[in-house]
Amino acid sequence: MSREPFRARADYAAFRSIPTRWADNDVYGHVNNVVYYSWFDTAVNAHLIEAGVLDIHGGAVIGLVVETGCRYAAPLAFPQVIDAGIRAARIGTSSVRYEVGLFAEGEAEAAAEGFFIHVYVDRESRRPVPLPADLRAVLAAISVHRG
Repeated sequence: MSREPFRARADYAAFRSIPTRWADNDVYGHVNNVVYYSWFDTAVNAHLIEAGVLDIHGGAVIGLVVETGCRYAAPLAFPQVIDAGIRAARIGTSSVRYEVGLFAEGEAEAAAEGFFIHVYVDRESRRPVPLPADLRAVLAAISVHRG
């Protein structure tokens, strides 16, 4: 079975640098796999917060993760800085598939790449809602289909 190649840096629309921490390493001397998922959340949610389209404390609409996955190509370890590239691979009515590439600082090849799907819901009812127009515009700017 052949493995699909990892995406290049140029395939991602926005980047966030994330420093590793001493506590990120596990007993095998590299970053533990669960930390990668926190980097995915950090990169995407920080982008949305900074763009002014996600209010984690009082916004009427929030994103809930319904699916996630990760592929690993090379280990990362403290002390390194990670460049997390993000893109919106699919923008639906109430959901978004985010894809994230994790690169060691300055490296051309991804050490890992993952995805997660957010379904956007009403904060109170937890029922899906259409993506707000301002969120949709920010997503369009990082979409794989941007022109």
